[in-house]
Amino acid sequence: MDRSTDEAAIRRMFEALCEAWAREGASAVDAFYTPDSDYVTFDGSWLRGREANRRAHEELFAGVLAGTRLVGEVEGVRFLGPDTAVVVSTGAVLWPWQKAAPAGRRSRQTLVVTRGDDGRWRVASFQNTRVQPLPRSDSPFMRLFAAVLRIRLALWRWRHPAALAC
Repeated sequence: MDRSTDEAAIRRMFEALCEAWAREGASAVDAFYTPDSDYVTFDGSWLRGREANRRAHEELFAGVLAGTRLVGEVEGVRFLGPDTAVVVSTGAVLWPWQKAAPAGRRSRQTLVVTRGDDGRWRVASFQNTRVQPLPRSDSPFMRLFAAVLRIRLALWRWRHPAALAC
């Protein structure tokens, strides 16, 4: 089945959400979420429901997010059914003086979007995670880290021999 029209609508919804962030703040962003939506922030906080999401963002827009804009790009859309899709995107919050996001502030989001009775796609669930790649496994730091873990595991096994008897 060709889902290109639905995918285009979802991508437009994501772009409109980013535009609404800069233009109108929390009250405009609020309309892009379902009433019972879940929003997990990059620090792990869980906002349950559109109202909790709006209140948290109003506070942020009145403080640290004042004057910011949201930039992002949909990396992929996967349909789970006729009215549900998983969207993976990458984005960041920019202050007015920034043209691009510093690498350390990029986040990857996973959204579950649903089509409502009115035909509009809205976010039912949003998970936001900082992009923080691990160092290469052959880097000095990772080799040292692995060695320390092996020593610690050996000590644990020595102190807890019964835990390994299965």
